[in-house]
Parts: sequence; C-alpha cells; structure tokens
Amino acid sequence: MPLIVLWDIDHTLIENNGVSKQIYADAFTRLTGRPPLHRARTEGRTDRLICRQMFLDHGLEPPGWNVVAPALKAAGAGMEAELARRGEVLPGVRDVLMLAAAERNFVSSVLTGNIAANALVKVRAFGLDGLLDLECGAYGEHSEDRGALVEVARRRVHQHHGLPLATPVVLIGDTPRDVQAAKDAGAHVIAVATGVDSAETLRSAGAPLVLSDLREGSSLIDYLHSLSH
Repeated sequence: MPLIVLWDIDHTLIENNGVSKQIYADAFTRLTGRPPLHRARTEGRTDRLICRQMFLDHGLEPPGWNVVAPALKAAGAGMEAELARRGEVLPGVRDVLMLAAAERNFVSSVLTGNIAANALVKVRAFGLDGLLDLECGAYGEHSEDRGALVEVARRRVHQHHGLPLATPVVLIGDTPRDVQAAKDAGAHVIAVATGVDSAETLRSAGAPLVLSDLREGSSLIDYLHSLSH
C-alpha cells in the first residue's frame, strides 16, 4: 500500500542555528526600513503566521501576504552558504531519507511552515533536496494553518503521482504544532525530540511515537510500513 511521508525541516531534518531568525529579521527590515526590536516567534508556526505576528509584536499593521512573500524569498535567497556554514544535518537524517526515497510505495516530501523557496534553500544547503519529492510538498505560503497543509500535500501528491486522496499520510516533526496538525487532518504522526520540545511534551500533545532522533532509520521505515496497511 502507498504512503505519503511528510517531513518537517527545521529541527527535524536540519538545525539552522539562528539562520531562520536572521531571515525573518532581514525580511522585516526590507519591509519597514528598520531592524526588528523583537525576534520572530517560530516554534512550528507557518511563515504567514510568523510574519503577521512579528508586525503585531512591533505595534504595526501587517502588510498583505503578496508584499511579505517576496521579501521573505529575497531574504532567504542569499543565505544558503551561511546556512551550510552555521547549520547541520541532524543525526540519522541523511540515511533515513535515502531509505525512504528508495521505497517504491512511499512518496517522501515535506510539510513545512517555510515558503517553498526558503525550504529549498535549507535542504539544498546540505544536499538533501535530491532525497525529497519537493514538487509535492506543502509550504508556508499555502496556508497560515499548519493542519490545512496536510490536505494541500494530499492534493499535490494526487496531482503528481495519481495516488488516491485517501492514501495514508504520516507527519514527522518536532513540535506540538506538528502533532496537532496531524490530529486535525486525520494523519499519522511521529514526533522527534530534536527541537526545543521534550519527549514528554510531545507525548502530552498526543504523539503516539516519540523518537529521540532519526538514527534508527531501518526501524523507522519498518514502522512506516505498518502505517500504510
């Protein structure tokens, strides 16, 4: 049976070590002409929500998304080398992505709060882009609500691969928002305690399986097979 596997990026696949916050700060500066006084609040939020909240935190009316999106893309465009220098791929990620990509019945893509352009910058900085079907991904420009991105991914996988819209989906992420998004959309979820949230917090959010990291790749693939039946 086929399975749609959707990976979060930041703190699940990679550690960006502050580069994401720098991108949001640069976008804010491009839009306002001054650097932000308050850092972006991320923690699993989508880019639409992060940027809107950043303006509100500064007592400013958020501009339209058609204005924000190009500034975000421009801010991220020049950061690939800096991300490669400062960031890192998290333990086990490269191996498990290779295993998932080799599974004939899996569509392995991303569900991320990042806009597609910046998501590509982040995975390409570490050579992960060839291991993911990024054309089918769901990205921060598609919705402010992370849960709604699951349906976006289902439709895109259906369009690109012809899989039924009822194909099982599993989200793999590091925050309670990833867990809630899966629950809201009727998807499976695997939580990874490689971000700021502890394994206990992720279990309390409702994750039935919480991993300390992604190093046990073959065991994870076996578990994913059990979800496709």
